[in-house]
Amino acid sequence: MTTAITGTAIDSGTALPEIADPQGVTPHDARHLTKVFLDRLAVLEEGTHEYQYARNTLIEMNMSLVRFAARRFRNSGQDMEDVVQVGTIGLIKAIDRFEISREVQFTSFAVPYIVGEIKRFFRDTSWSVHVPRRLQEARTELAKANEELRGRLGRSPRVSELAALMNLSEEEVVEAQIASNGYTSASLDAAITGDPDEGEASLSQFIGEEDGALELVEDFQALAPLVAELSERDRRILHLRFVEEKTQGQIGEELGVSQMHVSRLISRLLARLRSGMLATG
Repeated sequence: MTTAITGTAIDSGTALPEIADPQGVTPHDARHLTKVFLDRLAVLEEGTHEYQYARNTLIEMNMSLVRFAARRFRNSGQDMEDVVQVGTIGLIKAIDRFEISREVQFTSFAVPYIVGEIKRFFRDTSWSVHVPRRLQEARTELAKANEELRGRLGRSPRVSELAALMNLSEEEVVEAQIASNGYTSASLDAAITGDPDEGEASLSQFIGEEDGALELVEDFQALAPLVAELSERDRRILHLRFVEEKTQGQIGEELGVSQMHVSRLISRLLARLRSGMLATG
């Protein structure tokens, strides 16, 4: 598939190319364009038109990563559109947190975020639970709105389109979508269809896996004294960015400095901690 790209040449560094159909970009072109857009995003001021264009285009260009990750859960019993929407949240977090100084491909960085968000979704919504009446009513209205918009648009509606039709905020629509999953549950020992020659299989055989976070225990132990050596201001910056998950612009407003200055501070802090970790290792 050929994707129309207009605007300044992508290697000029002065402007981003305009992509008519970001989701139609081939995987090969997406890898190159993603690097270009990430490099540019790192120096743009949050809230500007160009920043929003770069961020939104990055999301659409990398939706193939979300669909790739979502296929792992196709036998989960959940609506795949819901899984893709949740995975998109993980993609957005990966874009917002990616540091261009990292010596990793964006794909390798983003997929764990996407899969982690989907797993968190299943963890929080896999059991039947009582939900407030307002969410019960919203769930009913959501089903009607989905059906109406599918017929009108010929595709699955976006959250923004559902919100406009239902006169709700996008956050309330997402909340109703999550709440709608609280009506079904499955036992981990429930039998599922498998290869007849291999006998009966249970759900637990397919979703259980080793906890990768255990491998990070030693890293956390080595990192703790390095963080303790930082100044109170540096520790606060790290807390705001990686614990409270605030954007660089929000941190800049709180500290009274520019977003670019916050970006440089974070880069220096991470480089210092990385060097300390390598020396410890």
